[in-house]
Amino acid sequence: MHWYDRHARDLPWRVGPLARKAGQRPDPYAVWLSEVMLQQTTVAAVRDYFHRFTTRWPDVGALAAAEDADVMGEWAGLGYYARARNLLKCARVVAQDHGGQFPQSREGLLTLPGIGPYTASAIAAIAFDEPATVVDGNVERVMARLFAVETPLPKAKPELTALAARLTPQTRPGCHAQAVMDLGATICTPKSPTCGLCPLRPACAAHAAGIQADLPRKTPKKPKPTRHGIAYLARRADGAWLLERRPDKGLLGGMLGWPGSDWGESPTDCPPITAQWHDPGAEVRHTFTHFHLHLALRVAQVPLDSAPDRGHFVAPGDFRPSDLPTVMRKAFDLARQPGQ
Repeated sequence: MHWYDRHARDLPWRVGPLARKAGQRPDPYAVWLSEVMLQQTTVAAVRDYFHRFTTRWPDVGALAAAEDADVMGEWAGLGYYARARNLLKCARVVAQDHGGQFPQSREGLLTLPGIGPYTASAIAAIAFDEPATVVDGNVERVMARLFAVETPLPKAKPELTALAARLTPQTRPGCHAQAVMDLGATICTPKSPTCGLCPLRPACAAHAAGIQADLPRKTPKKPKPTRHGIAYLARRADGAWLLERRPDKGLLGGMLGWPGSDWGESPTDCPPITAQWHDPGAEVRHTFTHFHLHLALRVAQVPLDSAPDRGHFVAPGDFRPSDLPTVMRKAFDLARQPGQ
């Protein structure tokens, strides 16, 4: 905690230790929003998204009243789009059922859509000073090294959580949680930990044994399969693009994108409109959590009276490539002609 008081990261959603000692309290909305955004995502990637969201929707009531499409558009590029859908569901439950106030206990937070054990613990500890045990990847790494736990992840998770719980204090539990996360993010890093600067080095069993760089051990992952698909990019004579919104459930659920085929071993050619389709000679390659995707492109110019079988045309003034998820934006960048 002494180390954290001096070296805490300056993050836009955080109330630093000096401000907290002066009586400033964390905003539960900011804590919740940042924790949801940070799932499977880096701090560097989240900063700009957090600023845009809190500027456009400064509190949970404003977010609850937002249009789904606007929120999904602002989320585009951050990935794991189910988080954005759950973000809206949660905001609306908080606004409608809780008077715009987040429950102040871990148990109460767990009743909200999209809030699981980790996020509930993080909000309870950081926003409300409940001594909940917060365990993310950084904390797991610190615990594995501090106690020289050689059981590989993910099997070691319960043991590492129990060890973290032993260290969770009754006083300033939120600062403690952030301190351990900061330690893992800045000093006890996955590769080449900076043990010479670590405040826990005298107590670190892995450092004493000289195995800190080898921990935590991990069970080897199975190779990711490769799936194939086709994306169809049609532009009307007036410059409008043919787009469709994906179903709410499933990968990229609720996001705007190009009409396309299924994604599998042998995708079925299924153009959304009759046209002279051509191959621009480029292929999108994108990696999701569980598979690699190779996406073939088909491009066409279509007349004003074209009637698509699915999707709808979006006028040039209403189309923002930034509203597309990353894989769809890659397709747009590859397929568009110079000057378009």
